[in-house]
Amino acid sequence: MQPTATVLVYSDDSNTREQVRLATGRRPAPDVPPVEFVECATPAAVLRELDRGGIDVCVLDGEAVPMGGMGVCRQIKDEVFRCPPVLLLIGRPQDAWLATWSRADAAVTLPVDPVEFAASLAALLRQKRLVSA
Repeated sequence: MQPTATVLVYSDDSNTREQVRLATGRRPAPDVPPVEFVECATPAAVLRELDRGGIDVCVLDGEAVPMGGMGVCRQIKDEVFRCPPVLLLIGRPQDAWLATWSRADAAVTLPVDPVEFAASLAALLRQKRLVSA
């Protein structure tokens, strides 16, 4: 059986989490493993899942409430040892500088464009695989 990649998806909006799942499909690219999702609706849940370990990539909604994905990203990059790569969902292309401030590894705009999202997620999964090897 082929190993899977675990992707944590943080958003208070279930529709945004669904967009991420649908854009990813079973796997975002043929050369990366199939994906399993861990969904979180609160920052506390994100921290709890990261403490458990086994997360390969985090997808964080920059528009989430009460704490946006940018703040969560900055926090986990500071506090989580060997923090997984982060793909940040941003509301506008002009917010890319904020994604840089938050230390996100990549950013795509909302609503999720399936082709752009899958390419960005696959790149982070490849990067994670190289670092782990």
